[in-house]
Amino acid sequence: MREVRIKLETELKSLEHELIHDLPREIRTAVAMGDLRENAEYHAALDRQRYVKARIGQLRQRLGELSMMTLDRVPRDSVGMGSTVTLLDLDLELEITYELVIPELADLERGLVSIASPIGQGLIGRKLGDTTVITIPAGKKRFEVLELRTIHDKEAGEAGS
Repeated sequence: MREVRIKLETELKSLEHELIHDLPREIRTAVAMGDLRENAEYHAALDRQRYVKARIGQLRQRLGELSMMTLDRVPRDSVGMGSTVTLLDLDLELEITYELVIPELADLERGLVSIASPIGQGLIGRKLGDTTVITIPAGKKRFEVLELRTIHDKEAGEAGS
C-alpha cells in the first residue's frame, strides 16, 4: 500500500508543478502568438490545463481514501481486502487463486484482482465453502471457495515467523 501512496503522491507533485509553472508559461507563449481563435498551441495548453486539474482532483481524492483504509474494517472470517482465496471454477473444474487488492495494484496475470472488479465484488463477503455466481464481461462464472486466507491470517503468520 505504501508503494501505491508514493506513486500517487509523485504523480500529484509532478502535475501540481506542471499546473503552477509549465502550463502558465505555455499559455503566455501561445497568447503572444496572436489570434487565439485559431491558435492550436493555446487551445492545446488549455485542454491540458483542464485535464491536469481534473487528475489532481482524482489523485487527492484517492489519497484521502487510502489514508482512511484501516484493517479494522476488513473481515476476519470472509473474503475482503487483502484476502487470498482459492476457488474452484465449477464450470471448468479448475482451481484458481486470487488475492484481492486495491485497483492500483491489480494485475490479473499475477493473480492480483481489484476489489472494485466484478470478480472482486462477487467474492467480497464469501466464506469458506460458499458458492457464488459472478457476472463478468464474458458471461457468468460459478465459483466455490476452497481456501481462504485473510489479511489478518497473513499478519498473524508474519508475526509468528
